[in-house]
Amino acid sequence: MKTTTRPNNPKSTSDKFLESLSPSELKKFEEGYREFALSELILALMEDDEVSVRKLAKIAGVSPTVVQAMRSGAKTDFSMKSFFKILNGLGCKKFMVELNGNLIPLDILHARKK
Repeated sequence: MKTTTRPNNPKSTSDKFLESLSPSELKKFEEGYREFALSELILALMEDDEVSVRKLAKIAGVSPTVVQAMRSGAKTDFSMKSFFKILNGLGCKKFMVELNGNLIPLDILHARKK
């Protein structure tokens, strides 16, 4: 996560907070933020599709426990295969990866079972 300063404006509270962290605290904060963002992404997609944990697990071909753990942020060491299955189950078709400043789209199988 990058902080930005606004010209002619004082720093935001979040900018000040992030600048106050030691490198190890900042690393831990960023890891937690990524996990939170992933959990929120899955929650938002599930809400948009009005799909339950059990239904998504069935569509994606994974255990309801896996879906619930990703959804709650409790599980952080899941496989990319499970992650892509869940995204596919939610109708996602591409996943973007940044490499050296370039965005590279990765296709997710989009054969969606309902």
